[in-house]
Amino acid sequence: MSETAVKAPSGPDANRWKALTFIALAQLMVVLDATIVNIALPSAQQDLGISDGNRQWVITAYALAFGGLLLFGGRIADLWGRKRTFVAGLIGFAGASALGGAATNEAMMLGARALQGAFGALLAPAALSLLAVMFTEPKERAKAFGIYGAIAGGGGAVGFILGGVLTEYLDWRWTFFVNIPFAIIAAAGAYFVIREPAGGRNRSPLDIPGVILSVLGLVTLVYAFTRAESEGWGDSVTIGLFIASAVLLAAFVITESKVKAPLLPLRVITERNRGGVYLSLGLAIIAMFGLFLFLTYYLQIVKGYSPVKTGFAFLPMIGGMMVGSTQIGTRLMTRVAPRLLMAPGFLVAGLGMLILTRLEIGSSYASTILPAMVLLGLGMGTAFMPAMSLATLGVEPRDSGVASAMVNTSQQVGGAIGTALLNTIAASATTSYIKDHIGGAGSKAQQQLVLLEGQVHGYTNAIWFAVGILVAAATIAATFINTGRPEATSVTGSDEGAEDELPVPVVAH
Repeated sequence: MSETAVKAPSGPDANRWKALTFIALAQLMVVLDATIVNIALPSAQQDLGISDGNRQWVITAYALAFGGLLLFGGRIADLWGRKRTFVAGLIGFAGASALGGAATNEAMMLGARALQGAFGALLAPAALSLLAVMFTEPKERAKAFGIYGAIAGGGGAVGFILGGVLTEYLDWRWTFFVNIPFAIIAAAGAYFVIREPAGGRNRSPLDIPGVILSVLGLVTLVYAFTRAESEGWGDSVTIGLFIASAVLLAAFVITESKVKAPLLPLRVITERNRGGVYLSLGLAIIAMFGLFLFLTYYLQIVKGYSPVKTGFAFLPMIGGMMVGSTQIGTRLMTRVAPRLLMAPGFLVAGLGMLILTRLEIGSSYASTILPAMVLLGLGMGTAFMPAMSLATLGVEPRDSGVASAMVNTSQQVGGAIGTALLNTIAASATTSYIKDHIGGAGSKAQQQLVLLEGQVHGYTNAIWFAVGILVAAATIAATFINTGRPEATSVTGSDEGAEDELPVPVVAH
């Protein structure tokens, strides 16, 4: 019997909780990979003879492929089927990870990272859309997205721990090889357990102009922010890249408004609730990525922590995220409107950031960093959970892959912006501080102290900006998102003419 002839089951899938295990495992692998390689990079650079000027490409090659191909990956999931795309993405990611772990030179490493990003762009939107199609009852959906949101938010911090342990006690190559068992288990489990409901495929012809413009536009944008971090915002090439990305993305929007079967139907992002989620989530990720960067440097360079100890220092934030997402968010999501979780969540995270603006060289981990980490985790976990769920509510089944891809795109672009923007702010403040204070330092020890003080001054300056960004995210969530609590709506698919109605959970994602 053909796949299209099979009727979707009337009740929920009996294997949905087993399926969640494998979907969550795949999501953890992708999120881990975003940070685990950072810890291993110095060792890999030395072994493979990668120059200081080219080392950023180990991170950038992944980010460019992942960020640039996400919308295309989401559309492939709609066209080809989410389960099939999910399994193919996992197998490809495992193969690319094996290639990276076995790399013998710079070109092989960079190629493997680009392949990882490309297969991640297939895998990530398929994982989120599969989750939404299998959990349609509001309370179950809240619990499932709570788990997914906790992994999406906290997995990056786990990467610091795992990366530190593997690099310190085994070899940097294991930061790549560790993906292989993750991928194999998740792919096998998905193949045998997941039953994707029939219907909801988007079999329209592929929008080739949209694919080309979106890939070029997003790759150019991500690269522009990456280059701004290393070459400066005033660099002529950097400015040219930003202009080019704006032109390409504007052309993409115009194209999507005119073609019959667009890659990204504008109805997906113009609905105020989904648009509010994409925008507020992207801003929150900007703040989060900046935090990971500065705290890692602060703990290792200023406080002298080892990579493993630094990783474990992030554990309170992971714990806070798990509690915020699986306990607070899950329990309240069916009782209150999403904006009443997202806006306060971002504000609580902003309070955690505010504590970190008090960082000094001698700051105590227990009295300053620990409470800040807990508040950040609780706030982000509480906000991420309804955001992940709301981003895929109310979309037509045929648009679900690209709607899921937009969540990942906002996170990926937000991460690139956060790393570049906040690092530039910190570096500028550090340079200014050292210039003003180094003259009064007579001895070498005093000069070293000024250099460290300058670094911490730079971090706290950038963290102030992160506080403001989280307040902006909370404001957007409170004003844009106006849907009611999930129980107030029926669990039905969104119809062609239902775009002006409040988003509702969908049966076929």
